Amino acid sequence: MNKIALRARNLTKVYQKIKGSNKPVLALNKLNLEVKQGEIFGLLGPNGAGKTTFINILGGLVVKNSGDVNVWGFDLDTNPRQVRASLGIVPQEVNLDAFFSPKKLLELQAGLYGVKVEDRITETILKMVSLDKQANSYARSLSGGMKRRLLIAKAMVHQPPILILDEPTAGVDVELRKNLWSNVKDLNKLGVTIVLTTHQLYEAEEMCNRIAIINRGSLVALDTTEKLLQRIESKKIKFKIKNLVNLEKIKLEGVKFIKSDSGITAIYDKNKFKFDEIINVVKENAEIIDIYTDDGDLEDIFIKLTNN
Repeated sequence: MNKIALRARNLTKVYQKIKGSNKPVLALNKLNLEVKQGEIFGLLGPNGAGKTTFINILGGLVVKNSGDVNVWGFDLDTNPRQVRASLGIVPQEVNLDAFFSPKKLLELQAGLYGVKVEDRITETILKMVSLDKQANSYARSLSGGMKRRLLIAKAMVHQPPILILDEPTAGVDVELRKNLWSNVKDLNKLGVTIVLTTHQLYEAEEMCNRIAIINRGSLVALDTTEKLLQRIESKKIKFKIKNLVNLEKIKLEGVKFIKSDSGITAIYDKNKFKFDEIINVVKENAEIIDIYTDDGDLEDIFIKLTNN
């Protein structure tokens, strides 16, 4: 059985006042979740759901109102320094000194964490994030993807067992995104537990073992990626057709048929209808050239659960 790397129990945070309003805002509402050691865990939710508040509580930037947080066996209230030492947090914003090289930045960061010179693994980390060739270049000369990888490297200087990535691919092109995820997967294979927040739902679907979805501070779903996808009830079949006899005759109670330039799309509850039932209805009134199926994706679940 996997050990628990990170646990939140009844975690609550209320902001008493925010800009433009005197009303208190419930940012986290008795949040309960567990992250298992060695997994890639997705933390999803719309803007304002509470994801950043949760990360800031872990990092010591925000003080919780109530609840318990345990990170790598350390309680946040009694051992806050050990909790922070167990985490490497990669922020959304690129906060690098433009006139430092990656090597100097990592050495400085290691010093801030109190890592002794003989215990530093700067060269290893640079190789790990594919920045060993740029080790002595100015940070300002690095590409967007390289800067993102350097942020990951900074978070790894004290060798934390848990790495938190907050929107790591924001503003990164497709090729660099692939390289970045390759680096993350390599870190995970080395035993690093990954907590990932992203607005790119296909990334979470591809990368994460389990996913938590929060909305307005509350947990609305927590399950394996596979089981979340199994919640999708609707299915689409797209028919490319010719020689359509009569569109009005293509009907089946409980199934929605939509005509388009390329053919017909059938939308139905996959638990109530069989695949061949839909095909037979279309076949009786048109010649089917090709068929495409769409079982839905994580975005469908996300929209359903958050009503956004």
